This record gives sequence, C-alpha cells and structure tokens, in this order.
Amino acid sequence: MPLSNTETPHYYGIFRDKVMRGEIPVCREISLEMNRIDDLIRNPNIYYDRNAVEGFIEFCESELVLTDGTPLHLLDSFKVWAEQVYGWYYFVDRSVYVPNQDGPGGHYEQRRIKKRLVNKQYLIVARGAAKTMYLMCHQAYVENIDTNTTSQITVAPTMKQADEVMAPYRTAITRARGPLFKFLTIGGAPNSGRDVATQAKLVSTKRGIENQITGSLLEVRPMSIDKLQGLRPKMSTVDEWLSGDTREDVIGAIEQGASKLDDYLIIASSSEGTVRNGVGDNIKMELMSILKGDYYDPHTSIWYYRLDKPEEVSDPDMWLKANPNLGKTVTYETYQRDVERAEKSPANRNDILAKRFGIPLEGYTYFFTYEETIPHRRRDFWNMPCAMGLDLSQGDDFCSFTFIFPLSDGSFGIKTVNYISEYTLMHLPTAIRLKYDDFMKEGSLRVMDGTVLDMMNVYDDLDQFIEDNHYDVQCIGYDPYNAKDFVQRWEQENGPFGIVKVIQGAKTESVPLGELKKLAEDRQLLFDEELMSYTLGNCIVLEDTNGNRKLYKRRREDKIDAVAAMMDGFVAYKLNRDAFE
Repeated sequence: MPLSNTETPHYYGIFRDKVMRGEIPVCREISLEMNRIDDLIRNPNIYYDRNAVEGFIEFCESELVLTDGTPLHLLDSFKVWAEQVYGWYYFVDRSVYVPNQDGPGGHYEQRRIKKRLVNKQYLIVARGAAKTMYLMCHQAYVENIDTNTTSQITVAPTMKQADEVMAPYRTAITRARGPLFKFLTIGGAPNSGRDVATQAKLVSTKRGIENQITGSLLEVRPMSIDKLQGLRPKMSTVDEWLSGDTREDVIGAIEQGASKLDDYLIIASSSEGTVRNGVGDNIKMELMSILKGDYYDPHTSIWYYRLDKPEEVSDPDMWLKANPNLGKTVTYETYQRDVERAEKSPANRNDILAKRFGIPLEGYTYFFTYEETIPHRRRDFWNMPCAMGLDLSQGDDFCSFTFIFPLSDGSFGIKTVNYISEYTLMHLPTAIRLKYDDFMKEGSLRVMDGTVLDMMNVYDDLDQFIEDNHYDVQCIGYDPYNAKDFVQRWEQENGPFGIVKVIQGAKTESVPLGELKKLAEDRQLLFDEELMSYTLGNCIVLEDTNGNRKLYKRRREDKIDAVAAMMDGFVAYKLNRDAFE
C-alpha cells in the first residue's frame, strides 16, 4: 500500500464517522484535534502510511500480552492514537556526503529523506483508560523493531510507577507467544555457556530490558531533571506528568537531548492534575494554543479528554468525553460509585472530578478556574486612563503594581509590574527561578539591587515605567502595610486626589473579589502576561461565618500579590468612577 497525501487515516476515519453520527460524544479539545488532523489530510505535503500503522498493531497483538498473560487486543482508542504517531510522514531534501567506494574522498548527493511527522504525543485522559498499557506498547515496539534505537527511558513521579510501564513487557518476554519474541528469548540468559545462537537476545535485567541485537536498553528513570539531563533517548514515555507536586519540566529536559536524534519520540500520558501553577499548567496552556491554532505545530499530537462542563458529571452519556475506554477498561458502575462518593465526601470530590472526569481540581478549590487564568492576546493601553493598585513587600513576596483600564464594552484591561530584590532571586530554587526568568523576559518582573527592596528606588523605576508606557493614572488603591513612604511621595508629586486606603479583611475584600470573579468568568479581565496568569492561579479564598471571602494563598511560595494589587486598584476605580467619565 503506497504512501498517500489524500487518504483519510483508516482508524481515525472510523472514529470521525462515529462522532459525526453522534455515537461518540467528544469534548471541545478533541474536536479541535480532529480539526488539526483534517488539516493534515488536506495538506499535499503530508503523507499517510497505513502499512506502518498496521505493522505496529500486528506487533502488539501477536507479541504482547496483558499482565495476566492473556493475549493483547488493542483498543480502538489505542489504534487512533498510534495512527497519529506512526501514520504521518513528510519528506525533506538533504545533502548527504557519500564516500567514494574505490578510494579516498567522496562527494555530496541530494537525497529525499522520509521523516515521521509526530515527535511528541500528549494524552490527558481519565484514570482507568489503560494509559500505562499504551505506553508499554510503544516501548516494546520501538525497542524491537527500530534497529537504530539504543537508549529508551520510561519516567513517572515514582520509580514504582515507572516500573509498572514495563510490567506487561516483562510478562510478554516470559510468555514469548509471538514468533519474534520466541526467537529473541530462545535459550536462556546470556553468558550462560550456551552457544551464542541459542542465547536469549531480549532479556529483563536490573538495568531494565535489553535487546542485545540492536544494543537497545529500556530503563526506568525518576521524574527529576537532574537524572534526565544529558540523555539522548530515541523513545521516551512519561506517565502521570500532571501528578505530583513537581515544578520541573521533565518533558522539556528529555526533549533537549532527544531532539539531537532523527525521529525521536516522546509519549506523555496523564490523568488531569491536582497541582496548580506547576509545569503541567504551562504545558496545558501551550497545548491549548496549538489546538486553537494560535501557532502551528504539526509535530505534536494532542488527545485531551474531559467533560466540557461540571454539570455533565450527572449525565452518564457524556462520560465518554473523559474516558474513551469506558465500558472496556473500567465499568460504568465504577464511575457511578465514584460520582456518589464525590457527592457524599467533599474530601474525595476534587480528586474524583479531576481523575475520573478531567475537570481540573482548581475549578473547585481555587478561586479562579484554569480557563479563567489563560492569558488573552497581547494588548497595549497607551494614553488610556487607569487605576493602579499597590501591594508592597520588601521581602520574598512580589512588590506588585497592577493597572486597571476600564474599557467601553464593560471589560477591563490589566497590566502588572512587580519587583523583587537581587538577593531574593539568587536564593530561589532552580525550577522557580526558571519561571521567574520568563516573567523577567516579558517585563512583568523587575529585579532591584540589594538584599531588601528600597521603596524609593522602586518608586523611581515605577514612575519611569508609567511614563514610558504613557499610562494615565487617575487613582490608586493601596494596602497600608509597608506603604506609608511610597504613598506620601505619590501624594506630594501627584496631589491628594484619588488615593484610597484598602483595609485588608473579609468584610472589605468579599464584594470586590466577587465582582472580579464574575469578570474573570466572562473573560472580561483582559490580561496578557504570564505573571498575572500565575498569580491568578494561586488564589484561594477563606470564607468566614457570614459568607465573606478573603484572598489567600495555599503555600508560602505561591505568589498572589499582583491579584491583591488588582483588587486594591479595582476598589479605587469604583470609588473614583467620575474621573473616568
């Protein structure tokens, strides 16, 4: 079967037809990925190879087994996912040096090289979808079919979890039901005194799983950048990359080394995470940008399963949106029990909603949902009137200034600039330092000399920032803590009008917080900076006995100062609306 630049992928075509007939419900994110695949079908420079897909399926179903030793039959979802990995190709023209056969020297020849299109695949799918089995299929296939591979790794939050990826593979080696594995495992252990021809070529050892014909080693690695840097794995799987309190971009660390190889492959699978503002959130934002077409990346495959809205939890017909293997790898009864448990036990609700239904935990325990923290497109507000909120700190928190620009359609433009000392920056953990570096690059975070912030130096820098950006500050709202000298100087230079002291506490914060929440829900807080997104994502609220809410953060290292400044500025705006008319 020849390559085709017009053919609809076989398994995707079956899936798409079922979706179009209403047999399979899909969420918005899966619909967007289907649009991307349809674009590939229409692209004359992208080719589909069904033979490669069928080769993967045949290998898995003839050689591999489940952990209980029963034959493996690939799920329909596995075939659709794998088809996107192995089914798409493109060609590049490359100058290749060819040595002379008859003597020294050589010459360059132009050759057309076939390359696999997809290098990374992300799966976000509910617990119980057999993700680990899917990862194992790829590891076994690449190690035994791709003769160019030498290094493969599997990564998970714990070594035990990572080792679970290899468990079915080890069982398959022991059972050796297919012709290839029977050949590779014939005889016994290497160096057993047997003739080389009768020694095992595929063996499970303490190091991992080795194919001694290709020289490939599949090994377990912990989810730590320190343990992944410097590697060049041809094939990598990352399990539960959204779980655990990790702030390290392990996928990025793997790709840094792997990208030096042709046709490297990284497959990262996970259920929805329970950690806010970690690397996982950053990756999800990037994936959403790809899905929405904000930038073009045909080399990344994205299957993001979830319910579109929380109300769908009560509708079993919609559960397939979160788990396409429901009824096959996990029962509807199990899901129903979890729904009942979530209703009766608030302590378990968040985990169930995230892991079973793909509804991020933050939508229930954090004040702003994940969708509300996604930045908007870049905007500038030159010469526009604004309110400025102040939340000042001289320690390791941000010294924050947030500008609020009332717009004619009822929305508010949001800009922020924040300060920390050089001393604070130097003592940050590596992972957080990398995040702060991004903030500095976008201009939302500025570093001042010294161990403690000098407020007058901050004032001078901020004054220049306002002038450079032509912001027309009509009023300011401030938390009185640490603000006396700053506010006094502001009053001296700008006059006493429009200066509002915002006393912190549930009674004063509850109403503006509620109003800001409603604006965020309606996507009317038009921020475009990652630092603002980060601080919004850290916000939780404490509620008193009267139902009044106060802004809070869950962990000391989480920063919410830019949001606190936004609230102060919003209060000032409401009390000085006549200045904006």
